[in-house]
Amino acid sequence: MTAALLGQSAGFGDTPDLPPDLRGRVAFLAAPTDVAENARARFVALYGDAAPDTAVVVVALGGDGFMLEVQHRFLGRNMPVYGMNCGSVGFLMNDFHEHDLLARLSVAQAAVLHPLRMRALGADGALHEALAINDVNLLRETRQAAKIRILVDGKERLPELICDGILISTPAGSTAYNLSAHGPIVPLGANLLPMTPISAFRPRRWRGALLPSDASVTFQVLEPAKRPVAAVADYVEVRDIRSVEVREDRSLRLTLLFDPDHSLSERIIAEQFTA
Repeated sequence: MTAALLGQSAGFGDTPDLPPDLRGRVAFLAAPTDVAENARARFVALYGDAAPDTAVVVVALGGDGFMLEVQHRFLGRNMPVYGMNCGSVGFLMNDFHEHDLLARLSVAQAAVLHPLRMRALGADGALHEALAINDVNLLRETRQAAKIRILVDGKERLPELICDGILISTPAGSTAYNLSAHGPIVPLGANLLPMTPISAFRPRRWRGALLPSDASVTFQVLEPAKRPVAAVADYVEVRDIRSVEVREDRSLRLTLLFDPDHSLSERIIAEQFTA
């Protein structure tokens, strides 16, 4: 799930500038499950609770999907978010412990991510924009395979890809749908964006590409009336698109906090050695 890091070049592992006394300054947000909501009630009793608009840090209780929801909610505010796993996968989350939370927050390390910005042109000529923390993907809408032309920085790189779809992901998102589609895991700080085909038919041996993080990618849908394609940026889906432009939006920052012994960069490296 979830991009390049801190500043104009990628970076990670910094300790965020949080105030020394966090009691009553933490906002606890819970996924709509009994486990997460019960955990939130216990945390609020232990540490107090701040409104999200006045908090200096957010603790998200849930799984990776809920973490994405929280990050989208605070887009543009660069609010530090510390996740605790009350879900299933929890790749973007820290281990769940009720005690010593404020001490954990004080030594947590930051990973600052940049989302992808999607601009999709619809069949009606309307332009749809959305942000993706994980990935932007194009998917066929019917039994017909999609035909897609790929341009990078305005230069045609692949005149025709016949496939079920194609995606471009952030480094944090490279362990999600990208990995399921047999794309490469990209370490944080690599300043690379993986582009991965989904069930490519022609060219059969094309496995995708690793692009510099400042690349601008354009997907053009061929034969759209016969082979309609939808574009998806995390939770936003646009159907019957004609073309899609994707690039990293470095004007927006997302700060995730991790325990020092469980950083996101370490998880991404470890995932590459998981059988």
